[in-house]
Amino acid sequence: MESKNVILTQDVIDKKIKRIAYEIYEHNSEEQHIILAGIWDRGTILAEKIAAILKEISPIQIKLIELKLDKQHPDKVQLSESLDFNGKVVVLVDDVANSGRTMLYALKPLLEFLPKKIQTAVLVDRKHKSFPLSVDFVGYSLSTALQEMVMVDVAGEVIQSAYLQ
Repeated sequence: MESKNVILTQDVIDKKIKRIAYEIYEHNSEEQHIILAGIWDRGTILAEKIAAILKEISPIQIKLIELKLDKQHPDKVQLSESLDFNGKVVVLVDDVANSGRTMLYALKPLLEFLPKKIQTAVLVDRKHKSFPLSVDFVGYSLSTALQEMVMVDVAGEVIQSAYLQ
């Protein structure tokens, strides 16, 4: 079995998620509603964890939705439910921003509306992106070799670790 180059342990990940939730609240404290849009499947798990913390620490009403897209053919994005995003604050959530492509394509259905603002949140932001994406809320940021990928291990609803591959 090959050894993994672990960059985040479960304990550290839990702290990073809590910090992301607090940052989202700080940047949106005037809002009454926020839509958290998790990218299936690890982004959805992360969005659920952020939503749970936001519900504990803030009066903001949180709506959680899921976006599904084929990362190899991302032209079609499915939403778990149809919503009107006009005038809304949307936080797009994924586990890792590797190239930036998935998050940019996930924006597609949101851009059919006029949201008040769209923000992005990731557990790990890899600095070498191929697409023009800047992440608003980052748990951990690192530079990698171009051929390295950041992977996140999940067991059920538990985010266990993040590692370089």
